[in-house]
Amino acid sequence: QVRLVESGGGLVQAGDSLRLSCAASGLTFSRNTMGWFRQASGKEREFVAAITWSGGSSDYADSVSGRFTISRDNAKNTVYLQMNSLKPEDTAVYYCAAAWRVIPSTIESDYTYWGQGTQVTVSS
Repeated sequence: QVRLVESGGGLVQAGDSLRLSCAASGLTFSRNTMGWFRQASGKEREFVAAITWSGGSSDYADSVSGRFTISRDNAKNTVYLQMNSLKPEDTAVYYCAAAWRVIPSTIESDYTYWGQGTQVTVSS
């Protein structure tokens, strides 16, 4: 059974940093492209960042490029999202997802497995 479990969310002030983690089990982690998506209240889920199985290639949404960094540790079956210079508009539930792909994807339907999400709230 595949499980993706996010952690690290919380309440922070604008300008602060957070690091999200996603621990994976039940899949060959090193063969999956991993992604982060987020969903703000009343809005559709949107792509945030993705990274290839090797960590050699990544992709970011324009809204987070330069502030967020995705990384992975295949030995720990964990993917991370380092979020710096947080803004109130970054407030959302953040989801980790896994895709059977070689290259990063920004498309939600490309991802097969999803975590339950972790809440990030940024106050102004």
